[in-house]
Amino acid sequence: MASHQVSKPFQKILDPTKLGTWKVVRRPPIENHSVIQGKPREQNSNAFKDHQSKEGTRLRKALNALTHGKNIFVYHNMRTNQVVYSLTRYLEKNNVLRQLVYHGKKTVPATLRKDMWVPYYSVHFHDSKIGLRAYHLLREFAMQRQLSPPREMITITEKFLDQKRPRDPEEAEKFNEKYEGKVGWLMEKKDRARALMDQKATSVADVAAVLEIQEEEIKNGFADGKRGYLTRSARRRRREARKKEQAKAEEQAARVASFEQTLSTTQVEYKIQEVEDNSKALENNGVKILWTDIHDAQRAESWPERVQHGELDLTRDHVIPGQKPTSNTEILADGRFKERQT
Repeated sequence: MASHQVSKPFQKILDPTKLGTWKVVRRPPIENHSVIQGKPREQNSNAFKDHQSKEGTRLRKALNALTHGKNIFVYHNMRTNQVVYSLTRYLEKNNVLRQLVYHGKKTVPATLRKDMWVPYYSVHFHDSKIGLRAYHLLREFAMQRQLSPPREMITITEKFLDQKRPRDPEEAEKFNEKYEGKVGWLMEKKDRARALMDQKATSVADVAAVLEIQEEEIKNGFADGKRGYLTRSARRRRREARKKEQAKAEEQAARVASFEQTLSTTQVEYKIQEVEDNSKALENNGVKILWTDIHDAQRAESWPERVQHGELDLTRDHVIPGQKPTSNTEILADGRFKERQT
């Protein structure tokens, strides 16, 4: 009697950074008549919908925890050139609005318009501690520049007048009379707001500066796990914190495993784990930056040698895509930035 060989299901790896926008993640499947708040609920009831929404939030947090701190995704506003930083591939409304500084009327929107925020670049690290440190520094630099800007940034210059001068001859004459002898003065309030909101160029310079700072920090033992002397109470607090972190990690891992089983079928087995595309580029504390327009990397005077550059894939969505595939090599430029040869 011939034995029938059972074929193993095809295994497919899912990138956890790309799952947050999926509808099945935001509203995970829950059986009808599940016990919620002490009684079975119908799918169309408010209690069921509220529970499903909260479960989606918990699932997204568990998925984000798999790569938390290893990626920084940067978006810019198409109209104002404002720049925001995100630890998730998709933008979260509250995270964006917290980064926008009030510079006057209509400088901070009431809500987040996804069609106005487009991908700018993304930064990828090997160590989550180094990535979180870079994220905090970028946020601090952006906030400091807007709250206490250098005088030359908000000063009237000849270049500023040439850009602002109307094309109509009569309007241009009035403009020249208004700004005659005012080179070196502070800009008007509205012009100052526009200058401070435009962070597209300074954001690139900030990334290069942060990576330069981190080179010194890494040499001094940053993120190597070693600590100085701790008191007895400090060691106790550290042990308690680690226990809580471990319990939370186990809870999140169980949630992700349950979601994997929900997605899997007899033909396809889904696994959610960090994608290893950048493993070679990130060895020895390497950093990889992917650009929507790789020429934006030239906005920085220089880059540390451990930085490697690539391009983001084209997309019509507002969510940052993955890396653009290249025919010859994965890395388009490394060390001090050089334009790719065609």
